[in-house]
Amino acid sequence: MLNARTGTRTAAMRKPKAPEANRARILGAATEEFASRGFKGASMDAIAARTRTTRAMINYYFGTKEKLYLAVLESVYSEIRQAEAKLDLDHLPPVDAMRRIVEFTFGYYIEHEAFVRLVIAENQAKGRHLKKSAAMRTLNRPIVALLSGVMARGQAEGSFRAGPDPIDVHMAIAALGNFNVSHQHTFGAIFQRDMGAKGDVDARCAVVTELVLRYLMNPITSQEEK
Repeated sequence: MLNARTGTRTAAMRKPKAPEANRARILGAATEEFASRGFKGASMDAIAARTRTTRAMINYYFGTKEKLYLAVLESVYSEIRQAEAKLDLDHLPPVDAMRRIVEFTFGYYIEHEAFVRLVIAENQAKGRHLKKSAAMRTLNRPIVALLSGVMARGQAEGSFRAGPDPIDVHMAIAALGNFNVSHQHTFGAIFQRDMGAKGDVDARCAVVTELVLRYLMNPITSQEEK
């Protein structure tokens, strides 16, 4: 854009250097801001201050506040799906593979509280922003496919029973792991038990893993093992 008085291009409107690094930095700051304050409470000025940039620069990369928020949601969901894709489960027996998925998910929520807070915030908003994301309709298919594959292998060898829906299994794993983080303060205060990253994390994870595996296990095979 030319300056009307000098005929030169203004500094504010020049194409920024290191666009990918700038975009990633803004996205990281926005993730923390939206996770802490939700969509309504988040401030574009605060995000700009976190990255030592301007609202104009944020708008240059992402457009509106809602578009930035959607980019954050798509980013955090993409990150967990990419991490799941690296689990390398094909060489593991189905029961061990399922155990690995549950343990990974439980640990991921502890290590990425911002993800949990964003999911909670978007649920409080009744998912109205997330529903506008076309990418979200396909972004989460890999975890269902991963679970389906492990469950099919387990059913073929007789260790898992037929019938469970992979989406129901995903929901159970997510719900139990999410609770440990999302309810850590209230549950901890009521029952005087450390939650989240505190206390006996391994024991809590073992309980969740056992619940999921017992739901999936073939009762006949389980009895034979005893």
